[in-house]
Amino acid sequence: MSTTPRNDPPRIEAIDRAFALLLALADAGPQGATLADLAATTGVNKSTAYRALSTMRRRGFATQSVESGVYRLGPSAMTLGARFLTPEHLAQALHPALVALSRATHELVHLGVWEDDQVLYVDKVEPDRAVRVWSSVGRRAPVATTALGRAMLAARGVDDEQLAVYVKFLGSEHAVSFEHLRGVVRQARRRGYSVELQENEPGVACIGMAIMRGEQVVGAVSITSLAERMTSRRQSELAELIRADMPSLLPEGLTLAPIGGHA
Repeated sequence: MSTTPRNDPPRIEAIDRAFALLLALADAGPQGATLADLAATTGVNKSTAYRALSTMRRRGFATQSVESGVYRLGPSAMTLGARFLTPEHLAQALHPALVALSRATHELVHLGVWEDDQVLYVDKVEPDRAVRVWSSVGRRAPVATTALGRAMLAARGVDDEQLAVYVKFLGSEHAVSFEHLRGVVRQARRRGYSVELQENEPGVACIGMAIMRGEQVVGAVSITSLAERMTSRRQSELAELIRADMPSLLPEGLTLAPIGGHA
């Protein structure tokens, strides 16, 4: 009778060794590591490690310097995260969280990503009580004028000099001053969420919160409501609800931006 615990998944040793070497290469960073170092770090026999690394080189998951023989992480490995975090994949992965958030708040919920220095709306979930707004999936908006964009500006730690650039290139239809943007971004860092009150559409207001992968901002979620409902108390309630309910629904490795981040 097998004594292997039911919750312990089966292990294919060759694949396990390859992943160990891949992680060791990632930990080695840009300077890379020698075959001997990788073997010692992972506990994999040198000849076995060499064969595994040769296969990884063929697939682009590892590279090797002709001069020094040092191995480094390859381009295929470095693009895996980027492939997962494409707007399409992110929208698919986070859609259940948006649905849950909309049902809990009875409000309109958006998901946006930073693309070409603008906010790209990649998903939205409507509540039972519809809120008519200009947003639509696939539409873009300036980062300076939206709760989604401001949340990402705050989480990315954009300094005042850079903030001025985002105001400089706004069109005449978006009247946001540098002083106002600086104030709302600083406020977003302190609170952990951003606010936009009737700046894009009369009678409509939003709060936004950035979504992180480590130190990288991958997107933001916002809740949109009628401005008359978006009181200061309601803003706090919605932010607390996001922080209470959303983390358990995020894919592994993703978190909400911390309160007071990049102060």
